[in-house]
Amino acid sequence: MQPDSAGESTTRIAVDIRRFSWTRRLAADYAYNFSALAPFFSGNPGDRAAWAHAIRCAQANARHRDQIASILASQQERRGAPARAREAAQQLADPRAVALVTGQQAGLFGGPLFTLLKALTALKLAERVAREHNVPATAVFWIDAEDHDWNEVRSCTVFDESLSTQTISLPARPASSDPIPVATVQLDRSISSALDELERVLAPTEFRDGLMADLRSAYAPGIGMANAFGRWLERVLGPRGLVVYDSSDPAAKPLVSEVFVRELTTPGETAKLAATTGSDLVSRGYHSQVQAQDDAVALFRLDNGRRPIRQQGGQFGVGELKYNPPDLIQQAKTSPASFSPNVLLRPIVQDTLFPTVCYVAGPNELAYLGQLRQIYDRFGVPMPLMFPRASATLVDSGALRFLQKYKLPLEALQPQDESSLNQLLEAQIPTSVEDSFSGVAHAIETTMGRLIQTIPVLDPTLQGAAQSTLGRMQHDLSTLHNKMIQAAKRRDETLRRQYTRARALAFPQGHQQERTIGFVSFLNQYGPALIDRLESELPLDPGHHWIVSV
Repeated sequence: MQPDSAGESTTRIAVDIRRFSWTRRLAADYAYNFSALAPFFSGNPGDRAAWAHAIRCAQANARHRDQIASILASQQERRGAPARAREAAQQLADPRAVALVTGQQAGLFGGPLFTLLKALTALKLAERVAREHNVPATAVFWIDAEDHDWNEVRSCTVFDESLSTQTISLPARPASSDPIPVATVQLDRSISSALDELERVLAPTEFRDGLMADLRSAYAPGIGMANAFGRWLERVLGPRGLVVYDSSDPAAKPLVSEVFVRELTTPGETAKLAATTGSDLVSRGYHSQVQAQDDAVALFRLDNGRRPIRQQGGQFGVGELKYNPPDLIQQAKTSPASFSPNVLLRPIVQDTLFPTVCYVAGPNELAYLGQLRQIYDRFGVPMPLMFPRASATLVDSGALRFLQKYKLPLEALQPQDESSLNQLLEAQIPTSVEDSFSGVAHAIETTMGRLIQTIPVLDPTLQGAAQSTLGRMQHDLSTLHNKMIQAAKRRDETLRRQYTRARALAFPQGHQQERTIGFVSFLNQYGPALIDRLESELPLDPGHHWIVSV
């Protein structure tokens, strides 16, 4: 366990991301060895000159600034966005303005903690860019509202009063139903039941009543799932200037119709470029996040569902329907709202709409974005810088002191057995006891070893019996050692409770906290102070994961 760069802190601990088994080489090198990945990205986000260049490119590229500002204003009006968020959106009409963009699917009640961390990273970067480069800078949260994976967004997991995890879910869709964009899902009476269950399982705190009132105003029967997510995110971070954008808005589709037409005119080119770059990454020892088929089209058709477009014998196939290429291309020109980009084309659409100087990415996103540089060039859109989102585990002050006192690595808490606890308890056994035990073990092995070597002189058949005797003695000694550890456990139940609590907080059910627990759980525990603390305690430092006491 290492302190952060400012020294040992009472509120946070920095952990090098390379220590974690789940950190893949690409994410580690992006933070610590960017030159190895430079061919795949537009610039190093740790280089001030790269920011200046990205700002110039974003400002120089022609965009429909007034129109996107107007579309944002309409969305914000429908959701009742705070004044500061509206001001930040209007700022994008300024020809000098740049955007710091991040995004996520519309997870129930805001989704996991990392969604909040993404948005806060974008806000902090926007503040820094405005200050250091003297340009208007706006943080934009892109709701991936056309994503059709309902199972990925319909649940939210929180801590209950005992720090057990409880998952609240909306009903699953029938397996036989067509995939539809989340934006088209209207909340029904099941959302009221989900809210009641959430209120029941959350620990009673001074913040719970206000939190639930805010959630009930955002998530109500008759409101769209993506709309509710946007309302909630604006309520939490809109007063700090976060601009929320619903990507399913048909009003914005004409602004990117040329992207759709280009993709349909030269189908398969985007997928080929991504596949070629993915192979290059693999040849350098990294991984390819997106496995694209060479003949794939990076678009979906929106027509009573969200269906991929495929090339089939000189035609385009959408489900059971077939289209002649000129007909579908004409539809993209005249009815662009009927089309939706896939994962490879979504960043191009995003950065065609917004003057994006930087995208705040999660580790998996960072990997697939590294496959897109040639695709940006193909569409004539400046590729923005990519900045890894803040990564954090939130604990209370007692858990932080426990980790600091015993210098226990965070990752040691992940296994759901007691191996790390046993090692910790063993370390608490007085040195004199452990030294005496080690001395006895060594003496037995040495003495019995000599006996095993010499006894064949008397009778060769006794060597096996001597070895068996040594094995029994070692087994008995190991049993005695385990009893010593159990005695230590009984003697120090406080340490056991501290360990168990820290583990439950940091790795619920053995999983990373930021990817498992909804941030509503922490808002219930800490109230508005949660946002203040994270904004002040999370450095813009991609190479570290932060253990933060709120």
